[in-house]
Amino acid sequence: MAKAFASQGDMEDKKISFTEVGEGLYAFTAEGDPNTGVIIGDESVMIVEAQATPRLARKVIECVRSVTDKPISHLVLTHYHAVRVLGASAYGAREIIMSDVAGAMVEERGQEDWDSEFGRFPRLFQGHEEIPGLTRPTTTFSEMMTVYLGKRRVDIMKLGRAHTAGDAVIWVPDQEVMFTGDIVEYHSACYCGDGHYNDWAETLENIAAFEPKAIAPGRGDALVGEEKVAQALENTADFVRSTYKPVEKVVARGGSLKEAWDAVRAACDPKFADYAIYEHCLPFNVARAYDEARGIDTPRIWTAERDREMWDALQG
Repeated sequence: MAKAFASQGDMEDKKISFTEVGEGLYAFTAEGDPNTGVIIGDESVMIVEAQATPRLARKVIECVRSVTDKPISHLVLTHYHAVRVLGASAYGAREIIMSDVAGAMVEERGQEDWDSEFGRFPRLFQGHEEIPGLTRPTTTFSEMMTVYLGKRRVDIMKLGRAHTAGDAVIWVPDQEVMFTGDIVEYHSACYCGDGHYNDWAETLENIAAFEPKAIAPGRGDALVGEEKVAQALENTADFVRSTYKPVEKVVARGGSLKEAWDAVRAACDPKFADYAIYEHCLPFNVARAYDEARGIDTPRIWTAERDREMWDALQG
């Protein structure tokens, strides 16, 4: 029997957790759904990742208000994906920050990604009627910028390509805590459909070089403690490596996309089949790996139509 397309079969609400990962630092998580970070400064609050809709963003705000009444002044978006950015209007932040590359990707492929993800994640887009339009940054940076929330310093930087070409991470030096977006996942499949496999491992090494005491990942539980951090970094690297290497071998001998799919299933199913959104991600991941192994550096734009064609060819 054909599998339900992407996450269309996943309509049950997830249990929300709001975990302190450092003093005044929190991770909003929900059993493998997209996470949001909260950074409380002396004077105001920074949010990391907006959620898919204003409706979901208000759940984050409710958690924020349980620990502080300070105004939300900044919203940082680690990349352009719709499930991360389209809830931005609910926060009323005066500054919306993205890397320059991520900001350009909003213009290049933001609407197509919105249309695509709307079809993939019906539960996350409940209440989509409130979304006012594409979320665009008010501020961009090329390599790194620093924001002071009163005395609290927050560094926002690019450490390399991984989940997308424009990924940003957020480092809070006084607590040695990092918010990584989807560069790091924990017991959730990495979505690599817009990714850069050959850069990902080095980007993870760049994160590890900071020696974080805690990480708020893109999906999955908050990672508190150096042992948990190291485990998640290695696990993410293993997922990316285990997806790409079989495809690389298939392409080297002139094999087909379907052969690449079979090779990835053989390598990844035994290790990752129980991960959140695994079946959803797999066809997109294989398609992107097949392109990258053939020398296509810039990921092709996913559209709602291309999603379905690829899904039917592989996962159908």
